[in-house]
Amino acid sequence: MGKRMRPHTLTVPKPLIHVAGKPIVQRLVEDIAAVVDEKIDEIAFVVGRFGGEVEENLLSIADSLGAKGKICYQDLPLGTAHAILCAHETLTGKVIVAFADTLFKADFKFDQENDGIIWVQKIEDPRAFGVVKVNADNVITDFIEKPQNFVSNLAIIGIYFFKDGDNLKKELNYLIDNNIKEKGEFQLTNALENMKGKGIKFSPGQISEWLDCGNKDATVYTNQRILEFKSKSEKLVNDSAVIENSVVIPPCYIEPGVKIINSIVGPHVSIGVKTVITNSIVSNSIIQAHSKISNSNFTNSMIGNNAELEGRTLDLSVGDFNAIKQ
Repeated sequence: MGKRMRPHTLTVPKPLIHVAGKPIVQRLVEDIAAVVDEKIDEIAFVVGRFGGEVEENLLSIADSLGAKGKICYQDLPLGTAHAILCAHETLTGKVIVAFADTLFKADFKFDQENDGIIWVQKIEDPRAFGVVKVNADNVITDFIEKPQNFVSNLAIIGIYFFKDGDNLKKELNYLIDNNIKEKGEFQLTNALENMKGKGIKFSPGQISEWLDCGNKDATVYTNQRILEFKSKSEKLVNDSAVIENSVVIPPCYIEPGVKIINSIVGPHVSIGVKTVITNSIVSNSIIQAHSKISNSNFTNSMIGNNAELEGRTLDLSVGDFNAIKQ
């Protein structure tokens, strides 16, 4: 439901919010594909009943990577283990599981000969996250959920590799069949503990940067960081954009049909399809598609789709189809 991201998730599921010009989940899938040394055959998206348009968008993401897309439904929020098992037909062979509201930066190809890999990041305060402990051989010995006393600073970011997806499926089914719950839900960490107890060795996968999309400020910062490192490999300004009597300070992501007139835009601004900006100064912000910005000055902001904004100098979070005029 993305409650911490409202109003932006009232009309769009959080993983489909655009960051640096692409849906969060698309950037996640592309980044995973970049660290895998072989072709991805199938991508299963576990979703609620979001409707045909959302499902078509997700399937097109899989298609863009040459993979078969599959939509799987979780109709009740029964926990992470239950959600993954909703894609049971896909859980065979080598499997990567990823929660779709987190992004990362990594400069490596991971070793697929491991039994399993759990991506982690060192953080200062791990109390709000699941963490792992490792031994001298860099093998994970313990999984601890939201420790209030310090045991490790290696936080689990929500991306996992399993060499044997069928074994994962078996352990998930065991939790469901025996009604093994943690805080009222079926948890992936319980399955991981069972697998570890049977001799499966999990190694930590260290990433170089973990980028959260949990709330407005975090998502704006994530947009900034993605623009900085994608500007080296992606063309960020579409050729159809109209830029008249204006300055664009890179890096900025400017989508097709955008018009920027008598304005200063950037750095770190992403602008969606056919948005029009006139007589304004905008920096470090995300503006979605088909919006109109005029006579405004703002930073550290998120503006939704089909929004209208006139005459504001603020830190803003404006939802879809809102109009604010001064």
